[in-house]
Amino acid sequence: MSAGPGNAAAAAPQVDLDHLLHHTELPETRFSRRIDPLVRGVGKLSSYLWVVLVAVITVNVLMRYVIGKGLIEFEEGQWHLYAIGFLLALAWAVEADDHVRIDVISDRFAFRTKCWIELVGLVVALLPFIALVVWYTAPFIAYSWRVGEVSEAPGGLPYRWAIKSFLLIGFVALGLAALSRLTRVAAALFTRRARRTPAPADA
Repeated sequence: MSAGPGNAAAAAPQVDLDHLLHHTELPETRFSRRIDPLVRGVGKLSSYLWVVLVAVITVNVLMRYVIGKGLIEFEEGQWHLYAIGFLLALAWAVEADDHVRIDVISDRFAFRTKCWIELVGLVVALLPFIALVVWYTAPFIAYSWRVGEVSEAPGGLPYRWAIKSFLLIGFVALGLAALSRLTRVAAALFTRRARRTPAPADA
């Protein structure tokens, strides 16, 4: 007896999204178990900003082309929402291992090779870059707070010092996510338990 379309669909194998997205499975650490849920929560919360951004853009376009009047507040609001959403999502991308990789090349590497490449990238490139951004951003934001910086445009948004603060918040969160990732990579490379664990199927 042949299976019907419904049975065939039910029997179809589930798509392994983690494999398709080229995620590298890494062991958790005490530090990552504390930091990753926090980073993930902030990232998911920031995703709602994109809904607000689309709404602001839609209202601004309707006002400009239907009523014939646009507002600078809506224009600046778009920039601010996009900046905040982007900065807060950076850490989430690192935590979820969904940042850009050259998959055509990395897919050919063994699991431990991928871990070594990520370890070097985190220590040599990402973490020093984050440290530089935080170092030079802190006084920049402190000055904005001190003078109560607002938009220079007539009718622009106030509280620009608050918006600029997300530059520091975003990179601090990114630094925590990178440190968490570093502990997980190090655990995969150097702990005995991880060395006994079989490598993923895509290794």
